[in-house]
Amino acid sequence: MKLVTFRHDGHVRHGRLIENGTIVQPLGDGDVTASLGGAATAAGPAFPLADVELLAPLLRPGKLLAAAANYQDHVTEAGGEPLDKSRLSPRLFLKPPTGIVGPGADIPMPSVSREVDWEAELAVVIGTTARNVPIAKALDIVGGYVTSNDVSARSMDFGYERDTGDSHVWFFDWLAGKLLDGFAPMGPWLVTADEVPDPQALHITLDVNGERRQDGSTKDMIFSVAELVSFASTLMTLEPGDVIMTGTPSGVGAATGQYLKAGDRMSVTIGDLGTLTNRMVAS
Repeated sequence: MKLVTFRHDGHVRHGRLIENGTIVQPLGDGDVTASLGGAATAAGPAFPLADVELLAPLLRPGKLLAAAANYQDHVTEAGGEPLDKSRLSPRLFLKPPTGIVGPGADIPMPSVSREVDWEAELAVVIGTTARNVPIAKALDIVGGYVTSNDVSARSMDFGYERDTGDSHVWFFDWLAGKLLDGFAPMGPWLVTADEVPDPQALHITLDVNGERRQDGSTKDMIFSVAELVSFASTLMTLEPGDVIMTGTPSGVGAATGQYLKAGDRMSVTIGDLGTLTNRMVAS
């Protein structure tokens, strides 16, 4: 089932797509969180998808987590050494919900960076409250999957000289580059977990202005979806609507020095989860 969050006649509601994805059947007010893991009951007349404004499926999740360095080829293209998974744990960080925008939304170029990059990522949406979930049962608490893009500023300029050679400055600049408004686009819809039997068998592509920049597969994750969910659940209670972005394959702009500029259009496609397109605009 494909669940969407949308605006119609000034109201934000959620629903499911029917009739080969051309019709929206409303299920209730607010975003899709209310319908995760439950029976879908119609809540009003259906109408054409073309008559609504699609929003991000999750508008303000309680937690928006992301995994860094979770594809070996992405690590090595950035100059890093191959990682030994047996000596690592997943590297999770938080992005603010103010980063979330939906399909078709414009993303403002930040004033603090001109080295803005793309990262096509599978996003996992938690469907039930859980804590300390073993890997073998981790996929059981997933409510669905969403196409996403971890837009990232690769350098920060705050208008004054800093000791950027200090490792602590580097780390916090890297983290700050993940926190900017609009830097977590998602959509166009959430595909429920029952329709994604193997989240490690999804093709990932990203195009910039129609030119292919990333072409990979979720099979190449260092830590699988189940491992990421399980690990996150050892750190915190996971709740319905929480989101985990799972890392990106190789092909990011930083590897070649090609960065986004105002007017550039990014399109991310992951398996059959739908294509997410967003445009960078001058702020």
